[in-house]
Amino acid sequence: QVHLVESGGGLVQAGGSLRLSCAASGRTFSNYKCGWFRQAPGKEREFVAAISWTGINTVYADSVRGRFTISRGSAKNTVYLQMNSLKPEDTSVYYCAAGRSTIASRTQSDYDYWGQGTQVTVSS
Repeated sequence: QVHLVESGGGLVQAGGSLRLSCAASGRTFSNYKCGWFRQAPGKEREFVAAISWTGINTVYADSVRGRFTISRGSAKNTVYLQMNSLKPEDTSVYYCAAGRSTIASRTQSDYDYWGQGTQVTVSS
């Protein structure tokens, strides 16, 4: 079992920045890809960004490409989402996810473990 805990959410003005962190613990966390997803009120959960186990390959949603950066810590059990130039439409609960294969994926069903989420609110 893998346990994921997100942190770093909060309230920020439009144009500002936040960095989300996701810490993984539990069984040996090896060869897991990781991703960030988000869900706004009344909307379905959507893909934001993903990173391969090695950290070499990353994938982004069109809506965040160029503004958000996903990365892994050197020990690979922490994943970050640096969010710059935030917009009110980025307001959502952000979820970290981990999946057993090494390849980054946009598909929610490719992920086996999910965190409880962290709220990001961007004011205009």
